[in-house]
Amino acid sequence: MAVPKRKTSKSRRDKRRSANSKLRKPSFVECPQCHEPKLPHRVCKECGYYKNKEVIEVE
Repeated sequence: MAVPKRKTSKSRRDKRRSANSKLRKPSFVECPQCHEPKLPHRVCKECGYYKNKEVIEVE
């Protein structure tokens, strides 16, 4: 079995770990009720609808 010859330094280890934690911009979808952009799988802040049902009342 392969054994490392030297201890992996903290900076080398952390560089490898941080490669997968990049920031991504959020994707938006159009609300079917009011056609405003909203985050997917969430209640629309403009009209209060989710899956064609009114979930919250918006003034």
